Amino acid sequence: MRGVVVDPAAAAVSGASVVLSLGGASREVTTDASGRFEIAATATAVSSGEITIRAAGFTLLRRTIDLARPDLGMVALALAPKMEDVVVTAGRAAGRLADTAASVTLLDASGLKDTAAPSLDDALRQVPGFSLFRRTGSRTANPTSQGVSLRGVGASGASRAAVLLDGVPLSDPFGGWIDWTSVPRLSLDRVEVVRGGGSSLYGSDALGGVVSLVSRADGKSALAAEGSYGGAATANGSFFASKRVAGFGLRAAAEGSRTDGVYIVDAPQRGAVDTRAQADFGTASLLVDRRVGAGSRLFARGGYFSETRNNGTTLQTNDTRQRSLATGADRTSTRGAASLRVYVSSQDYNQTFTSIAANRNTEALIRRHRTPARQYGLSSQVSRTFGAHTVVAGVDARVVRGFSNETAITAGRTTALVEAGGEARSGGIFAQDTITLGTRTLLTLGARADTWRHRDGRSITTTVSTGARTGGPFAERSESAFDPRVALLFHAKPGLSFTASAYRGFRAPTLNELYRSFRVGSVSTLANATLHAETLQGAEAGVSYEALDRRLRLRAAAFASRIDDPIVNATLTVAPDLTTRQRQNLGANTSRGLEAEAQVDLSSTVSLTASYLFTRARVAEAPNNRALEGLDLPQTPRHQATLQLRWAAKDGTRLALQARTGGAQFDDDQNLLPLGSYAIVDLLASRPLRRDRLDVFVAVENAFDARYETGRSGVTTIGAPRSARAGLGLGLH
Repeated sequence: MRGVVVDPAAAAVSGASVVLSLGGASREVTTDASGRFEIAATATAVSSGEITIRAAGFTLLRRTIDLARPDLGMVALALAPKMEDVVVTAGRAAGRLADTAASVTLLDASGLKDTAAPSLDDALRQVPGFSLFRRTGSRTANPTSQGVSLRGVGASGASRAAVLLDGVPLSDPFGGWIDWTSVPRLSLDRVEVVRGGGSSLYGSDALGGVVSLVSRADGKSALAAEGSYGGAATANGSFFASKRVAGFGLRAAAEGSRTDGVYIVDAPQRGAVDTRAQADFGTASLLVDRRVGAGSRLFARGGYFSETRNNGTTLQTNDTRQRSLATGADRTSTRGAASLRVYVSSQDYNQTFTSIAANRNTEALIRRHRTPARQYGLSSQVSRTFGAHTVVAGVDARVVRGFSNETAITAGRTTALVEAGGEARSGGIFAQDTITLGTRTLLTLGARADTWRHRDGRSITTTVSTGARTGGPFAERSESAFDPRVALLFHAKPGLSFTASAYRGFRAPTLNELYRSFRVGSVSTLANATLHAETLQGAEAGVSYEALDRRLRLRAAAFASRIDDPIVNATLTVAPDLTTRQRQNLGANTSRGLEAEAQVDLSSTVSLTASYLFTRARVAEAPNNRALEGLDLPQTPRHQATLQLRWAAKDGTRLALQARTGGAQFDDDQNLLPLGSYAIVDLLASRPLRRDRLDVFVAVENAFDARYETGRSGVTTIGAPRSARAGLGLGLH
């Protein structure tokens, strides 16, 4: 038997499983790169049989065939309906979203496109519970404050959620923050956000969940580009192209931006030193892959990222340079999959720190900082289905080495040299089994074991005038963690499901938290080489409901978690011109709450998505400062809500409204610096000039020019005002 498997557009479907059943016997093959298959069957007395074809993203096809006609010609598969949306992150293996017990939000390419904000982190704010360290986005926030928090596990400069690009960690190797502008948005196919502890599969950093960025898959030739210009002389440009040449797949992507920026200090407090905060960046990536047989490929991807920032005053600046290389292999079949990733990256980060007079009319340079950091890593996993069991197992390892080289300056003269940093080595092994119990129940059992070691740690200060050296090396330290997970999903009836899960997680301290002290404005934060890992225990229960052919989708979940020994910036002293804090393992925090999401297709052209998150995040135990017990965690509002309304006309015209609101929160651990509630509305309108080829669009952020506070540590900082941009988008397929 022979034939060619194609999609509805008659394009070849490679890697599809084709099973020929004759009586009690069966033979299986997979389609090649051109979609072709051929099955040699043993002679039999029967005159007919059955052929079954499976491929990800398509509906299962079964067909009775006449053995006297062995050439089936072209066999077209139908696209799977929406309910067959496949997610990978929650289980490290492809699975239906409807069969996933974890709390997952899936943003596809259109969801990312229909946002007024050009930055990825601002687009992700439509996900309930997603936030950076503060309310500010990556375009104005200091890079060291761009770690992710989910579900109120506690905001931190270091991310408390693992952020991955095609399975490779995206976090800064030295500090654990995320450079959100380092990934060209047009290169992404989708983003999967998993809320709730993910350490049982992903180890450290996945304390509060996982944010997985998935690149566009190679296939037919494609070209996409976008350019815009707007307020504050802001220019953005992005590009993506893919093509297959002589069996090789090529994908190139790039993005860049420059802007005059915005003021971040509140107008009544501004002085002569205050300037606009801005970030100019450029990033590029190139991927080459080669298919090896049916269902297998080898690939290599290189990337470069450069960013220069002004942090809001004349002398406070920083810049970043990153280089990365990842290579690996993937193998898929109807019974399972296997993958291997090997990656290396290097980064150089530079920043200046100043002392600012109380009237903000003068500032003095007090420190220059340079951090070279390197990381090397690998990960490997296999997944396979055995009857009622779907098993995934794997290992990963990572080596990070980085140092902070700082120059202390007093009255314009170098007074001291500080070297701080070290090396962190980590590794883990994990396994998970998803068991089908009957026809309506899925039980997931998983666990992961991790170990890590900090070595060559040191913080040495050399006084320039005398040559005296203080401080010294720190002893090697090692820790380990064991993180199990159990989850249950029950399909009560078509469209109605219940879920429950319990898990443990951990996050090891970064080299930055262990060894590097820093100062921002009038706040000085000290390092702490005795920090150990923070650990989380959590549980959640949820319900999901779908009706009207999935035009109505509802989901709600209640959750509770406790973090023991959380790493926080604890306030030591407060003075008019200087607040001193130190990173410490604080007793315990708790976070309890409820999240709800609703998606409604009001018509064939109008859709509405709304979400709400209530979080009660408090300090449960603080042995070193009992006065903190019962206080709210800083940077964690109790109420958050988002709304997205989209209209897509048949002629390609699109209108999108996004709104988000956050309740009051505190800027400090002692709850002395409140930040009021806020609400922001963004608008986007696009219209095709040539259908499916060229669009013109207008985007307005903070359309009603809402004023909202983002910080009150020493000086009041505010969010970005209303801004508008207009541009063109090109798409060729």
